[in-house]
Amino acid sequence: MKRAPERSVEGAGSAAEAGPSLLYLLKRTELVVRARLEELLKPAGVTALQYTALTVLERHDGVSAAQLARDSFVTAQSMADMVRALESRGLVRREPNPSNRREKVIRLAEAGRRLLADYAEPARLLERRMVADLGPADVERFRDVLKSAHRALS
Repeated sequence: MKRAPERSVEGAGSAAEAGPSLLYLLKRTELVVRARLEELLKPAGVTALQYTALTVLERHDGVSAAQLARDSFVTAQSMADMVRALESRGLVRREPNPSNRREKVIRLAEAGRRLLADYAEPARLLERRMVADLGPADVERFRDVLKSAHRALS
């Protein structure tokens, strides 16, 4: 398999000086995290994207499908398919929105809460593995830098 060329961020010096671009490194990390999460979740029969949606509902239960899609990084159409799949497994449920009777909100079902509880520690271990070479202060700085990068592009 041929590897993609590694380039520096424009203005950051030559490619030889800077090494791979930050965009490349971030995408490469995202892909390996997603692959490891898929492996971890395979016994539960959910994908990494479905797991992400469930974790969003754990933090913000009772949201519209459109909001859940935005917070889960998928399109509205993908979320509609995902909600149907999760609902058929009893992991989420759709209920009328009390403030807009024509709209449904998505809620985390008890089975979804149990799945998240079952995978909370394995997910934490995966995250710890990702930052194993960093000290506690570096982990907090990494978290702050990622938040700052997100804010800058949002």
